[in-house]
Amino acid sequence: MVDDARFEDAGGAPLRLQALDAEDLKVISALVQDAVFPMSEMSWQPAKRRFALLLNRFRWEDRQEAETAHRNYERVQSMLVIGDVDKVATSGLDRSHADLVLSVLAMEFTPADDGTGRLEITLAGDGAIALELECVEIRLSDVTRPYGAPSKSAPDHALDD
Repeated sequence: MVDDARFEDAGGAPLRLQALDAEDLKVISALVQDAVFPMSEMSWQPAKRRFALLLNRFRWEDRQEAETAHRNYERVQSMLVIGDVDKVATSGLDRSHADLVLSVLAMEFTPADDGTGRLEITLAGDGAIALELECVEIRLSDVTRPYGAPSKSAPDHALDD
């Protein structure tokens, strides 16, 4: 029997993950929640059928250790690369503001009957990126060393009363 992977298993090493189905995508979606990126770090390469984001990802996998050690939370730059992309559309984004910083809330894949599907990246502020995919092929790779989160705090998702 194979045990499920745990955050602790990474041992501080850079993450290198791949999602090949909707279940795998849930893990990557959780890890990129609250990642931020300027709109200029969004890249669509139609000839290669590839869409990529250079994210500043909150290191959720390190949160508990940071709290236990009483040290700052961390972020890390990560590449989110989505392959087999047929079409990209955005909603609620003013593409003329390249320096606008966007924040990822979640990613969700909705399959079609023919095996293709739609990946939606939901952004804070009612923005969204929709990708028509031939299949799920998504990679998340940390590309820098972690650095102290500028806010010195963890993202908070408490609901207001």
